[in-house]
Order: sequence, then C-alpha cells, then structure tokens
Amino acid sequence: MLSEQAVPVVRATLPAVGGALDEITERFYGRLFAAHPELLRDLFNRGNQANGEQRKALAGSIAAFAVALLENPDSRPDAMLSRIAHKHASLGVTSEQYKTVHEHLFAAIVEVLGDAVTPEVAQAWDEVYWLMANALIAVEARLYQETGVPEGQVWRSMEIAERREETADTTSFVLRPTDGSPTGPFRPGQYVSVRVALPDGARQIRQYSLSAAPGHPQWRITVKRVDGDPAGEVSSWLHAHARAGDTVEVSAPFGDLVLPEGDGPLLLASAGIGSTPMLAMLDHLAARASTRPVVVVHADRSPASHAHAEELRRLVAALPQAALHLWYEEPGDSGARPGRADVTLIDLPAGTTAYLCGPLPFLRAVRGDLLGRGTAAADIHYEVFGPDLWLGTEG
Repeated sequence: MLSEQAVPVVRATLPAVGGALDEITERFYGRLFAAHPELLRDLFNRGNQANGEQRKALAGSIAAFAVALLENPDSRPDAMLSRIAHKHASLGVTSEQYKTVHEHLFAAIVEVLGDAVTPEVAQAWDEVYWLMANALIAVEARLYQETGVPEGQVWRSMEIAERREETADTTSFVLRPTDGSPTGPFRPGQYVSVRVALPDGARQIRQYSLSAAPGHPQWRITVKRVDGDPAGEVSSWLHAHARAGDTVEVSAPFGDLVLPEGDGPLLLASAGIGSTPMLAMLDHLAARASTRPVVVVHADRSPASHAHAEELRRLVAALPQAALHLWYEEPGDSGARPGRADVTLIDLPAGTTAYLCGPLPFLRAVRGDLLGRGTAAADIHYEVFGPDLWLGTEG
C-alpha cells in the first residue's frame, strides 16, 4: 500500500510519468546495457530489445502497477505479479538485480522529466518501484523454494534424446538430464527456459512450453522457428544445429497457466504454436482417464502448419467428454472450419474455465467473444509467448 503522502503525488504525476514511460524505458535500457553489457548478451532477449517489445512490456507493467495501487489500494495485482515472477524465475533473476534496475531506471526518469522530479516526486515513485520489486522478490523467493533450488540457480545440463520435424518450421526435442537424474515434476501448462551459446559468444535464453504431460521419463519441448527481422536467435540456432546427443542448458519448470484441479468443464483454446501447453494438459487428462468436460479449440494456417495435429486428435479422442473444433485459414479437405476461430459458434457448459494461448490478436478476439457470451473475466486465463504487451490492459 502506498503511504498517505505518496498517493496524491503519484496520482498527480501519473499522466506525466505514464506518458513518458516509453522514452524512460528506452533510456533505462540504454543506460543498463552500457553499464552491464553482459545482461544484454546473456539475460535479455536481444530480439525483443531490437523491436522494442520488451520496452513496451516494462512500461506497461509499471503503469499498470501504479494504477492498481491507486484504484485498489487494499489489494495487489497478484495475477500480473505472478506472471512476471514466473518468467523472472525461469531466467534465474536474483533479488540483487532489482537494485541495479532501480539505479538505472530512476536515472532515466530524471533524464527524461528533469526538474519535474522533485524530491517528493522521486520519493513517491521510489515507493511504487519498491512495492512492485519487493512483491516480485517475495514471489520469486517462494518459487525458488518450491523448486528446491537456491536463488537464481535454476539451470542444469540436458541431453537431446530425440529430435523430430513436426512441420516445415516446427521441431520437437525430447530432453533428459545428462547426469541420469529424474527429469522432475511440473504442472501441465508450464514452460522451461533453454539457454544456448551463439556464435558471437552470447548465451541467449528463450522459454518453451513442455508439450507432453508430467510423469514421462523425459521432457519434450516444441520449437517454432521465428522468421522475420530480426529472426529468432535461439529458435533458429536450435533448428539449424541441435541434434540428438547434443546438450543444452535447461531451467526448472515455471509458469502459472496450469491445468486446474477438479472436475469442472474446461475450454482449451490455442492458435499456432500456442497449442503446446494445451497438449501437456490433454496428455495429463488422458493419462488419468479424466471424465471432465473439455472443449478444445485450435486455429492454424493450414493442416500442414499444424504441429502435433494427429497427437491432438488422439488425445481428444481418448477423453470421453472432450470435443475438438479446428479452424484453418486454408483448410483444404481437412474438414476444419475456414478462417479464424469463433468460439461463439460452440456450445460451452455452464461454469467453464477458459485457458487461451496464442498470438495477441487471437487472445483478444477469443477473450472478447467469451466475455460477450457471459463468461466471467476471472474464469479466462491466458499465456502470451514473448513479452506480455497485454499486462494491465485485459480488464
């Protein structure tokens, strides 16, 4: 909770700070990487720095947190904090790094806003920062404790046991620990980080959902090659170089978009490579011979671009109360509906909990349709692959 002194200052200055956040975060990252180039080389996603998405995500999260402190002073935006904390834990972020961020972020604020940053303004926004930072530090400490690792020590070496080409631009990798230890438990829907050494010496990190259920002796990730400008550094490297017998560094599993316990009805809606966490959920349900009602929606470009399509059909068929609805932009003779997914055409049981994963336009469209048909906002959960540019805006 903000102090009584800080509330009116933050409220009065929020328009100015919020309006300048994009410039502030640009200055912040410039200062941070000048002082600590190893962070850009070995921690931050260089592609998301190049296209500006990480800057937008940081600005959005700060603004959303400040607004939440003002509008709901007796509660914290725990959903937003949890999502960020899980991503940080998967990267091995430590509490000490929040001090480094504070130093360069507040220097950037002063650079951009100048004399408007009076001592009172600086103190008020310092409160905002440390309320958010300390909340994240606490959640991340709990995640490390639950995972059974010291702070930041999330990495281990894993061998690629199998490589399989799923589509022209999607490859799955089966992983096993190099020391012969068990892979370890995770919750269906969670992801791991993969860290690879690139030709220029950088060790870049990306997150990939575990695309098969827990309980198997090995893990599986499914990697879509990211084309474009800039192309995905890690996905391109894995597609070009990673082979069975090679080793990669893999984090412990994290992520809060996970299969809920119980027997309530579910909607699992995905587009493109967003199907991967849903595969783990369905695999888990099938292994337990679950009888809960499950509606599965998937959208893709074409049958040829749909990774794990036959596996998805098999898993849905194994569940007695599951139904599969497919949309392809180019369906051919697949029997799928043409065009974009439209959940308004589907009957959903009362009390359905929805899990969405895919590109932002898909998430926005499906969530909007669900809200329009009366699904409670609290019953709609989502995962964005990459910087979450939706933080604080989905309400």
